Amino acid sequence: MLTLRHKEDSSGFNVSPSHTHLGFSETLGPVTAEEARILEKLDFSRLPRHIAVIMDGNGRWAQKRHLPRVAGHRAGTQSARMAIETCARLHIEALTLYAFSVENWRRPKTEIEFLMQLLREYLRKEMPLLQRNNIRMRFLGRPDELPEAVQRDTREAVEATSNNTGMVLCIALNYGGRAEIVDAMNAILAERNGHSSSPVTEEQLARHLYTGNLPDPDLLIRTSGEMRVSNFLLWQIAYAEIFVTETLWPDFNRARLLESLLDYQKRERRYGAIAAPPASVAR
Repeated sequence: MLTLRHKEDSSGFNVSPSHTHLGFSETLGPVTAEEARILEKLDFSRLPRHIAVIMDGNGRWAQKRHLPRVAGHRAGTQSARMAIETCARLHIEALTLYAFSVENWRRPKTEIEFLMQLLREYLRKEMPLLQRNNIRMRFLGRPDELPEAVQRDTREAVEATSNNTGMVLCIALNYGGRAEIVDAMNAILAERNGHSSSPVTEEQLARHLYTGNLPDPDLLIRTSGEMRVSNFLLWQIAYAEIFVTETLWPDFNRARLLESLLDYQKRERRYGAIAAPPASVAR
């Protein structure tokens, strides 16, 4: 492992002759040689404001090792911990993790019960990490359909971190992108109570989404190589850059996360516009 040294460059990070260092109050700590090589190439003034992650591949990871599926879910919590702490220390504004979809209720009852228990266990164990990194928690989805104990624990986690001012960590739990849009429309109709027939605007709908007041994701990461968005943040990812990796979620380490940020910075984000031609061409 390499420990980061001090000497600031124009990016706000500290550099040594061989590797790079965060110039913020909190650093990434020791880094591997591979991580150091990626850090040297990153422009820390152009990091995404909001990163969304479809954490896929836990079951396949376990299957490859002849383990029960639940072993993959437990192993995946370590990747979640890494992503949360790394993004917080990089001062990413928001990180959204897709934990449990509305479609996941179709899974075997024993697996669902394990996932709910694992979430409750995770919230208790990781609260010190969240507080230490000044992270605020939010949960996206339909909470009323969750077990009462899970509802209680999620409410307590939100309350416990409500005074933090750093990264917003969103856990998509009992979440569906289509359900979110339906819920937003119903909320707008309830507010109007039949008193307005004016069209619903994009701005109105965005305010009523579960992610209201957060920036839309700039980067969507999907692990395990699947080429679909799986009903995740359908409205919000309209212009997100998508990074798909064959890496299964439990194997998604910090180097792979930094690699996704580097890939993001190579994209040209035009939002439907055409890039201005070089001056010589324009003439």
